[in-house]
Amino acid sequence: MITIQPEKKEDYTAIHEINVLAFGRENEARLVKKIRETPDFIPELSLVAIKKGKVVGYILYSRIIIQSKTGSLPGLALAPMAVHPEFQNQGIGSMLVRQGLERCRNQGYKIVVVIGHPQYYPRVGFSAARTKGLEAPFPVPNEVFMILELFPDALIGIKGMVIYPPEFLDV
Repeated sequence: MITIQPEKKEDYTAIHEINVLAFGRENEARLVKKIRETPDFIPELSLVAIKKGKVVGYILYSRIIIQSKTGSLPGLALAPMAVHPEFQNQGIGSMLVRQGLERCRNQGYKIVVVIGHPQYYPRVGFSAARTKGLEAPFPVPNEVFMILELFPDALIGIKGMVIYPPEFLDV
C-alpha cells in the first residue's frame, strides 16, 4: 500500500537521498532545497510516496509563468519526480504524478509543464509543448519539453515563453 502526502521536515533527508540515487547527481536535490527556501514554494504540492512508513518517492510542482504578447498565465512545473531505485517500476512514479496533478487541478492551476522522459510523461497525459505554441527559456529538445492542460482548452489563445523560477537556472 502506497500513501501520497505532503512532505514533512523529517522527510527532507530521505527526499534528498532519493533524488541523488534516482538521478545519479545532486542537481535535483539542490533544486528542491532552493525551491523550499522561496516564498513561492507550495508545501501542498511537494509530495512524498510512503510505503510501510518509508519515503520511497517524491514529486514537486513549482510556480511558473507563461509570458505571452497579451499577458501572462500562471502555471506549474513538475520537477523533480523521483522514486528510490529499489522501488522503481512499481507504479509509484505514476501514482505521484496522477495524484499530484489532481491536487494541482483542485488548487485551480490550469497547466503543468515538464522537461522529462518522452516515453514516460505522455502516458500520464503530457504532450509536446511547442506544438501548443510554447517555448522554453533554455535549449531543450522538442520531445522532452511537454505540457498538460488540467482544464480543457486552458491554452486557447496563449502562446509564449515559459518562465521558470530562477532556482531552476542555478542548479
